[in-house]
Amino acid sequence: MKTFSAKANEVPRKWWIIDAKDQILGRVAVKAANLLRGKEKVIYTPHVDTGDFVVVINAEKVRLTGKKEEQKTYMSFSGFVGGHKSETARARRARHPELLVERAVRGMIPHNKLGRSVYRKLKVYKGGLHPHTSQQPATVSLP
Repeated sequence: MKTFSAKANEVPRKWWIIDAKDQILGRVAVKAANLLRGKEKVIYTPHVDTGDFVVVINAEKVRLTGKKEEQKTYMSFSGFVGGHKSETARARRARHPELLVERAVRGMIPHNKLGRSVYRKLKVYKGGLHPHTSQQPATVSLP
């Protein structure tokens, strides 16, 4: 019996929608990352992009547990002198709430060429509306 290896151009792609309203950030990110990678499919192959498209709506209403809203910080460094910036989760939610979900999902996929192609299939929106209704995304229920 030969080992099956999926081919990226033969993988059927589906569209999924995750409503992040009142859901814990980590659980939303895990579900999105698994769907993006294709880990819930029978044809999953680690070195091939076998995943689906994921749309996350209501990103500004995602929940952080404990004191993470005030204590969790996001840092960036431009490479220049004095180019270190940091902000709390509360400040990031006020400025650009989609980044909370995007950064959490990005940390859960591979940090290489495959991960970059997988990450492009993630679409995150602040409110409840999205422009992907013509793709007829199926709803994903979180526990």
